[in-house]
Amino acid sequence: MDGRILGKRQNIFFLLVLLGRISGGKTLSLNGLPATGNVTENSSAYVLVYTFSVTLSPSPSEVAPGYPLIINSNPLTKAFRIDPGATHTYKVVTTGDPVLDYETMPNSFDLQIYVNDTAGASDLQILTVQITDVNEPPVFRGNLADQTVMIYILEGNRTPPGVIYQIDASDPEQSQLTYSCTPVSESFTVSQTGTISSTKEFDFESDPHTYVLNITVTDRLGLSTTRTVIVNIINTNDETPYFTTKDKVYRIPEETSPGTVVGNITAKDPDGEGIVSTLVYSISPPNMHFSINPFTGVIYVAMQIDRDAAPLRLHPNISLVIRVEDNPSGGQTNEMEITVIIEDLNDNPPECSFYNFRLEVYETATTGTLLDLRDHCQDIDVEPSNNEFNFTGLSGLGSNKFTLNPSDLGRIVLIGDLDFENPDNLAVEEYTLTAVVQDIAQPYYTNNIYIYIKITPVNEFFPVFNSPSYVFNVSEITRAGSSIGEVRATDKDLPFTGITYSIVAGGGTLSYTNIFWIDPNEGNLEIIATLDYETTQKYILTVQASDTEKLATVSVTINVLEVNDEKPVCSANTYSLAIPVDLTVGTNIEGFRIECVDRDSSPRSFRYFINSGNVNNHFTFSPSAGSNISQLILASRFDYDSGLDTIWDYRLHVYITDDNLLSGSNRATALIETGTVTLSIKVIPNPTTTTTTTPAITLLIRTENVYSESAWYVPFLISVGSMLLLGLLGYLSFLLAKYIRTYCPPKPKADKRPLKNTPEKKKVKKEEVWEMTKINTVFDGEARDPVTGKMYEYNSKSGARRWKDTKESMEPGIKDPLAQEMTKINTVFDGEARDPVTGKMYEYNSKSGARRWKDTKESMEPGIKDPLAQVISTASANSSEGKDRTGTASKQEAGTTGRELAAENNMAAKPSEGKAETSSQDSLKIHKPKDGVGGRGSSSPDRSPVPSPKIYPQLQPKPASKNGVKILGAIPKPSLRH
Repeated sequence: MDGRILGKRQNIFFLLVLLGRISGGKTLSLNGLPATGNVTENSSAYVLVYTFSVTLSPSPSEVAPGYPLIINSNPLTKAFRIDPGATHTYKVVTTGDPVLDYETMPNSFDLQIYVNDTAGASDLQILTVQITDVNEPPVFRGNLADQTVMIYILEGNRTPPGVIYQIDASDPEQSQLTYSCTPVSESFTVSQTGTISSTKEFDFESDPHTYVLNITVTDRLGLSTTRTVIVNIINTNDETPYFTTKDKVYRIPEETSPGTVVGNITAKDPDGEGIVSTLVYSISPPNMHFSINPFTGVIYVAMQIDRDAAPLRLHPNISLVIRVEDNPSGGQTNEMEITVIIEDLNDNPPECSFYNFRLEVYETATTGTLLDLRDHCQDIDVEPSNNEFNFTGLSGLGSNKFTLNPSDLGRIVLIGDLDFENPDNLAVEEYTLTAVVQDIAQPYYTNNIYIYIKITPVNEFFPVFNSPSYVFNVSEITRAGSSIGEVRATDKDLPFTGITYSIVAGGGTLSYTNIFWIDPNEGNLEIIATLDYETTQKYILTVQASDTEKLATVSVTINVLEVNDEKPVCSANTYSLAIPVDLTVGTNIEGFRIECVDRDSSPRSFRYFINSGNVNNHFTFSPSAGSNISQLILASRFDYDSGLDTIWDYRLHVYITDDNLLSGSNRATALIETGTVTLSIKVIPNPTTTTTTTPAITLLIRTENVYSESAWYVPFLISVGSMLLLGLLGYLSFLLAKYIRTYCPPKPKADKRPLKNTPEKKKVKKEEVWEMTKINTVFDGEARDPVTGKMYEYNSKSGARRWKDTKESMEPGIKDPLAQEMTKINTVFDGEARDPVTGKMYEYNSKSGARRWKDTKESMEPGIKDPLAQVISTASANSSEGKDRTGTASKQEAGTTGRELAAENNMAAKPSEGKAETSSQDSLKIHKPKDGVGGRGSSSPDRSPVPSPKIYPQLQPKPASKNGVKILGAIPKPSLRH
């Protein structure tokens, strides 16, 4: 838009100039233009940019008022104007609005200057103004641009050393800036990127509370700008209160009255300035004997202290940890431990923790102290004049081998020999001693102490084998379970405890972990697996003899004797060959050769012979012996023309035997084993040979299944796997049948009796009278029904139940038990639960709530022998449709009976209420036809009464024992206090 306006203005003025020149023909010019002028950026108003003059035409004319003027500029600006100077001289100056800026404005302006005189002449020239760049100081931005920044940091480790503020500054010339801080502080640094960082953690109590930092930013030419940053240190609750009380030990006598002052604990908090501090004192953990005022720190006696009672009887010094905490709660805490010494009153005799000691001493024990009785006896009086005692009067069996030395310490000292192996000793296994503990101060209290010393044998000698080593030879075909030898060891220790033998090393192969077994008591070695000379020729066992503590070992070498028990195995077990009838004698038939190996025989031990099928001896092997490789050779010609040969297909059974020609040493027996090879040979006649029959080629493959005793586990694993599979299939079948029986019950049989009996077949029904007595039951227990989740009350003796909130019977749907219809329903019990009264499992129907015991299938209503007399609920899920589980119209069939029962019940008097377990005088007579609806079904067997809950006796605490001492019995402490 500005460009189009400028173009239009230029066209108009060019047109004016042209018209002026054409009309007047007069001249007017701007001297010194066009030209270029310079001015620096940021220049104020009236700064001279350029000076030019106007030359008028010869005619007497003047410059028109208001001229010359700037009619346009490129780009547009109001930063320049023309002021008059001397005669016909003019100056281009700045206006100061806007201020010229080299960085944000164009650096060059083209000013179009137009002049017009009174004669109508005009001229238009262009003045180009160049803006010169001037270096400007940096400027702060953000918070530091126009104000002082306040920074607050917390003392201590809550503000670790690091960056606390980022300075934001820029240079108009985009030059690199540098930052500095005055005065120089060791606590703060300013990086060249403008970050202010702290160099330490501040302490409000020891460091200045305020730091004034003068931040200066400087450009590369030295121009700078300064702003102030004030850092304030905020006081926090980081100082721990300290105690000013120096006393840590206090003394009070026992039996001091409660409320007596023990001492006063005081403390101070260094964090006093700027924080409201209230010190709170406490005893941590609380002590039953003392209390403290939380605000003053005064410690009081809380209860009367008996130093003679545990635990003060053994430890009269009470340690209290005084805890002081400043405010706010959860701040700094400090603790100081003080000791309160309970001073003793002399009122206790010397006492021992045990008066019966049982010691066990090894037979090899040397002379020295066995028991320090003073460690087990004490006088709880603290003062030396009251707590001193000694031991006297050592007597009893063994007093010649033991003594009290010294008597004041009560040390039982061994002075004799106790060795069982010493023939001079009588081998006494237990000694009984008696000592007396006596107080040396009046009134000289005494007590007897009994010491029982048992002598324990010591295993002093190692077992010794009868031989330094054992060697046994055994054939490789020896059967498992056979004995191969025996090892023996002796022990000199008395009494003799026996020796146990075991194999601790050797005797294993890749197939078996243990090949041998040793009798742990007798030392007899037996084979428990198969031996194989070809696999292992020698076993070296390490047999260990143990007397439960000491061990001895011996090397046992078992040499396996070789037996020729391996058959030759040939690579061609069965083979089929074809030869022409005119084959030359001595020819290797089809290049066939047999190659055999034998694990226990030399390759030179093989012999080859054809056992059967070699009719007329046409075939032979070469060599026939002495090599493990032999060729099949034609030994004689075939003669079919004369009739000597008639067989065209030969089946040869070749036997390969070994002569067991290996080393003759270490051989148990001389045996020969035989391998077999079957060869099928077809003789092909010449084309000129006439045969009456066309022989067929028969290929027989013989497969032998040889059972190896070493593979016994194969049939065993197959048998076990088959049994497990059959068991799994049986279990899955059981689960499937149980699922089908539970969720797919069989359809009940329909009752095919007619709904209405014909008159001619109606029989006279005999009536039976049943007398029932209604008892007001006392419900003495409560439980939660697992089916409905509601609380119900029960009688622990009879098992009767009723709902707790409605006081109705637990049989659902029954409002008045006297008006129930006597209808028997075949109920499907689809759930199980445990009765909280009896603890027995029962089944229930989730819809009707009917229950029965799981094991006896009896109804859970106790005490009812005949189901004909039961009051059975009809409020089941199917009864709303008027049908029972069998699909019969139960209500129609029992309608008459129900109405008769209701009439009879209404006539009966109601029993009295509020009487517990009392027989009612009112009797109910129920008329029941023998063949009625309720008459079918057998009577339930008698049920045992519901057992009462078990009451478990409280466990008595076990008596305390003393480590290291076995107590035969504790002698009660005699009552000495009066």
